[in-house]
Amino acid sequence: MARKTLATLGSAVVVALVATGCGSTSDSGSKSPSSSAGVPTKQVAFADQICGKGAQAKPGYNNGITPLTGGSSTLSGAGSTFVQPIMSIWTKQYSQEDKVQVAYQSIGSGGGVQQITAKTVDFGASDAPMKDDELAKAKDPVLHIPLTLGAVVPAYNVKGLKAGLKFDGPTLGKIYAGEITTWDDPALKALNPGIDLPSEPIAVVHRSDGSGTTAVWTDYLTKESPEWVSKLGGATKSSGKEVAWPVGIGGKGNEGVSGQINQTEGGFGYVELAYALAQNMNYGQVKNKAGKFVQPCVETITKGTDGVTYPPDLRTSLTDGPDPDAFPITGTTYALVYQDQKDKAKAASLVNFLSWALTTGQDDAADVHYAPLGEDLQGKSMAQVKKITLNGQPLVK
Repeated sequence: MARKTLATLGSAVVVALVATGCGSTSDSGSKSPSSSAGVPTKQVAFADQICGKGAQAKPGYNNGITPLTGGSSTLSGAGSTFVQPIMSIWTKQYSQEDKVQVAYQSIGSGGGVQQITAKTVDFGASDAPMKDDELAKAKDPVLHIPLTLGAVVPAYNVKGLKAGLKFDGPTLGKIYAGEITTWDDPALKALNPGIDLPSEPIAVVHRSDGSGTTAVWTDYLTKESPEWVSKLGGATKSSGKEVAWPVGIGGKGNEGVSGQINQTEGGFGYVELAYALAQNMNYGQVKNKAGKFVQPCVETITKGTDGVTYPPDLRTSLTDGPDPDAFPITGTTYALVYQDQKDKAKAASLVNFLSWALTTGQDDAADVHYAPLGEDLQGKSMAQVKKITLNGQPLVK
């Protein structure tokens, strides 16, 4: 997809999200079934949720890093499409506040890893941490800096079927393994009693590019679905930015997957919540480890990190969080930055932008259906920024 097209779509996503409330595509179940052009409306409702039960408080984090002088007027980044909607807001706001233009290419997490490895951008972005073998290919040590939290949601396009359909890990795994092929499969009917599911084929959609969104999705399937793991040939092959999909058609980026779903009757796939809301897609709730069917929203995404233990380099999985209100397919986007910088101006601008995104920028997250980092993880991310050096010398005093 051309960069101009991506930028236009990213802007459209942001505009749509500002006007959309969390969970606003859901059907409360309070209306009687009706018909539109002869198509009966299937009654679907989100379960009792913590979503939308109060205004989202902005964290108001204080930036304890004094802005560095002599910074560059431009920065370049590339990677995750998962983070594109909030990154669009950040780059626009930051250019107005600090007069620094941050050019971000939404090309997928795999592309972000490739470009930071090749040092063709100032920072990469990936929803999956770099693996040990990827880090070994990098020119120098790379820092992982969590930027925001989001959800990967099961989205679908079935006539008359509104948002709120219930899924669990085993069922999602069987759909992607090609073992559940129609919407009226007994497993789906058992999860959704009273819903008139049609006997039409499920048109499975997945990412065609190296994707952190895919890594989050397949990490969850690997934890929850033995059938998925078996179909892919074991746990070492069933998760990652790229897998050997048994079924389905591919779409490039979250944009491509959401487009394919919207254009295909019976379409089913996985997208970041922001894209589902921006395009008024129908999306489901997912059963978590506590046995609750949870709606994806800012509140339940935030719960996805409660009780998580982080390793020193912060490379970890956030799926299947232990909190009883956690949405189970939660992920973060990591900024990928070489720890030791060689260009003084670029280094200063990197520290300034990242510290701004982790403080002032966190206040923008809920507006576009991302969750700001919790206090614990935000502090750990800021500590990573403070590790950035210039020719081996600390930049933050």
